Amino acid sequence: MNPLKPLAMCPASIDIDLLSKLFDLSPDVAFFIKDAAGKYIAVNQSLVERHGLKSKSQVLGRSPREICPGDFGQIPTEQDRRVLQTGKSLIEHLEMQWLTPDNPVWCLTTKLPIRDSSGNITGIIGFSKDLRVALNPKEIPEDFANALRDFEQSLAPEFTPAWLAERSNLSSQRLARLTKRLFGLTPSHLLTKSRIAAATRMLREDKLSISEIALACGFYDHSAFTRSFRSAIGVTPTEFRNQT
Repeated sequence: MNPLKPLAMCPASIDIDLLSKLFDLSPDVAFFIKDAAGKYIAVNQSLVERHGLKSKSQVLGRSPREICPGDFGQIPTEQDRRVLQTGKSLIEHLEMQWLTPDNPVWCLTTKLPIRDSSGNITGIIGFSKDLRVALNPKEIPEDFANALRDFEQSLAPEFTPAWLAERSNLSSQRLARLTKRLFGLTPSHLLTKSRIAAATRMLREDKLSISEIALACGFYDHSAFTRSFRSAIGVTPTEFRNQT
């Protein structure tokens, strides 16, 4: 049974306020429901607080770009537009969000279209789950730990999930299970997260050019870096540097 159908077909069968209160008990999750115009109609308290606001009333009836500072609301607004227009879900999209005042947190964002009884898209339901897994170093196999260390010291483009599996003496399937258990991420997501995280530090602290940072973080060129960075952060590297 599709758990979204009652919400789309029989609004009275689900108390949206109750659903919001349920997610209020999950501070590591930003929960939301939006209407066909991409406006929030339900959120949990975590989403409110990570935008530096105090009450849900400051969010409801507004779109992400209306509550996010600068250009950081543009990417989620564009994501919503694509889901609403195409009906295609966004599943576990890796991106960085901000816990106020200036604390970045990595999230996996999922957005699903809500449809009425005729199949028309009437809104979006979804959440962004923080990736803050408590790690026990004893859980990390030595070869895998060494491979991660080598990757983080180099960040060269040659470091791929296939390389990570081989260097860790693991099959691709076992590597995927391990990174999911330890980090909540696929191997590909893990490598991308590390590259983008390094880039954000360099954009804040170093005076290197954008192209130099792109190469230092394992991207083949400026354009590839900009696309990946904007997908994860919501702004281009240049805009990020100017806003921090």
